[in-house]
Amino acid sequence: MTIITDKTALMIIDVQDGLDEPRLGKRNNPDAERNMARLLAAWRTSGRPVYHVQHMSTNPNSPLRPDQPGNAIKRIVAPQGDEPVIQKTVNSAFVGTDMENRLREAGIQSLVIVGLTTQHCVSSTARMASDLGFKTIVVDDATATHESISYDGVHYPAESVHAISLASLHREFATIVKTHQLLDEGY
Repeated sequence: MTIITDKTALMIIDVQDGLDEPRLGKRNNPDAERNMARLLAAWRTSGRPVYHVQHMSTNPNSPLRPDQPGNAIKRIVAPQGDEPVIQKTVNSAFVGTDMENRLREAGIQSLVIVGLTTQHCVSSTARMASDLGFKTIVVDDATATHESISYDGVHYPAESVHAISLASLHREFATIVKTHQLLDEGY
C-alpha cells in the first residue's frame, strides 16, 4: 500500500456547483463529496498541502463558465486560508497552469487526486501527474462521474464509466484506493 508523507499533496479537482445540473445525467458515488471532505479535513489537520483546481470553461453552454453560478467551488470542499486555487480551461490541471512548478517548488513527491469527473479532468490530471513523475493515487469513492452516450449511441451508466475509467488508470498511471484505506493508512 502507498505510504503517505508530508510531501503528499491532496488535489481536489473541479468540485463545482455546475456539475450537479440534471442535464448532465445520472451520477455515481453520491457520497463522493462527503469522502472528499473527510480527506480534506485529514489533510488540513496534518498540515499536508492541499491544492484546489477550478475549471473555468470557455464553452458557451457550460455551467462552469466563470460568469455562471455553477462555476463556484462547492462549499463542502471550499478553500480555506492560503490554500491555493489553480484555475484551468482544459481537462488537465497541468496544462496552461503553474501546477507543476508549484508542486516542484513545494517538494511534492506524490499526489492524492479526488474530484469530478472521473473520465475527464480526474483521469487527464492523473495521467499527466504520473507522466511527470509524481506517485499518483486516485480515490475511487471520492471521485464521481455522469452517465455517457457513446459515439455510436450506446448508453453507459455512470457506474460503468467510473469503473472503466479507474481500471484504465490502475497500475499504469495511478494506484486506486478507497477513502477508508487512505485514512486508515495515513492517520
